[in-house]
Amino acid sequence: MKRLTPIVIGCSALIVTACATKPEAHIKTEIVEVPTPIACVPASLGPPPVYIDDKAAVDAAEDAAARYLLFAAGRDQRTLRLDQLEPVIAACRAAAMQR
Repeated sequence: MKRLTPIVIGCSALIVTACATKPEAHIKTEIVEVPTPIACVPASLGPPPVYIDDKAAVDAAEDAAARYLLFAAGRDQRTLRLDQLEPVIAACRAAAMQR
């Protein structure tokens, strides 16, 4: 028994210290660049207008000439809106190309 005691103590010490040792944690810091969305529509653009040639106005027109005038006025409104939208679309496309 006296010969066995040092062996048991040695094995016990080995078991306890083996559980206490673990590999050192490797911490690696990386910088990840993530594109952030940017609003390309300015707040000054505003909502779309109420076009004069909507279905109710065209249906209520007296004759073909009145409908034609409504369509012509609606086209002018759409052309003005398109003139506002084209620079915004071009700016959005340019911003997308820079990413």
